[in-house]
Amino acid sequence: MWLASEMAAFAHVCELESFTAAARLLGVPKVAVSRAIVSLERRLGTRLLIRTTRRVSLTPAGELLRPHCQRLLVEVEAVRSRFTAAPGAPRRLRLWVDPGYGRLLVTPLVPRFLERYGDVALSVTVVESPPLAASGDWDLMIGNAAREPAVDMREPAGLASTPLGRPALLLCAAPAYLARHGRPRKPADLTAHTVLRPAGGLTLRLRRSGAESRSARSSPHEHIQELHLRPALQVDDPALVHSSVAAGLGIGVLPEFLCRQGLAMGKLERVLPEWTPDDPLELQALHPIVSAGTAAVRQFLEFLLANLVPVLGGTVGGTAPARGDRDTGGRDGADARQDTRDSSHASGAHARTQGERIAKSRTDDT
Repeated sequence: MWLASEMAAFAHVCELESFTAAARLLGVPKVAVSRAIVSLERRLGTRLLIRTTRRVSLTPAGELLRPHCQRLLVEVEAVRSRFTAAPGAPRRLRLWVDPGYGRLLVTPLVPRFLERYGDVALSVTVVESPPLAASGDWDLMIGNAAREPAVDMREPAGLASTPLGRPALLLCAAPAYLARHGRPRKPADLTAHTVLRPAGGLTLRLRRSGAESRSARSSPHEHIQELHLRPALQVDDPALVHSSVAAGLGIGVLPEFLCRQGLAMGKLERVLPEWTPDDPLELQALHPIVSAGTAAVRQFLEFLLANLVPVLGGTVGGTAPARGDRDTGGRDGADARQDTRDSSHASGAHARTQGERIAKSRTDDT
């Protein structure tokens, strides 16, 4: 079904003789182009490109395929020209967000995006599960890639992903709750408490801070603990976990950006600060490869990346590359970050306080 998009990526690589240049032209991460070529080679059962550190060249099979892919690009451009909206017509962007982190992070930014890009007709829909394939129903999906396998958001066929960040998770509680129920002194003490977190399951894995740098002689049990929690209260939404913790209902597993203001004001306290939850949290934008280069998708991604930096408190897009794609960082990453800074200069001053705005907008009790 997605052979056409892979052929289009191949044609751009052939024309520009560069994966990086092709990715920039398409407006997608370099790794998306690499994966499209690998998928195309697997479909056809032969190698199409010879890639070295200095150049990209075609194999004999690649030479045979190249004219077919070039004709495909001509037809795609003809269709695009025929159906391109008239000048001044609203541009459409259909945004899907998951009910947890997607809604939590994206919703506060929507009004400001529309202030800057008033010609975009934006629709936002909350969906429980990420799409399994590209379709004509959506343009961009925002959410947590590290979820249960049944709703895994990692790249299906025909889709590309843009990492948005891997926020740190903390154990926090309201002082009133700790005063009533006591402060845990070791991980095992958590089994006697109500522990709230936005992920399913009753098993909590903790890692001692700095465990990676500890001596190899130490026992893994000394820096990794796995606990079985009692199901006193289960909440599957980070915003609701935050408000429940602020209300003194338990100890919460929360991203640092969400409890930052409460910690600074003394309305939340760290619990077992030398231990951190080992649950994965990988925020990600998912988009069809064929539409990732459209202006509306590109502008929203640039806006989102620029405004999430101060919210998450670190480098956005820092997800480790997959095996075989480790050359996608470095210069390309620096160029992308510079492009993002240039494109979002007008909104940078307001972005510095976005993390506190999000936390305050969820509850006035923290």
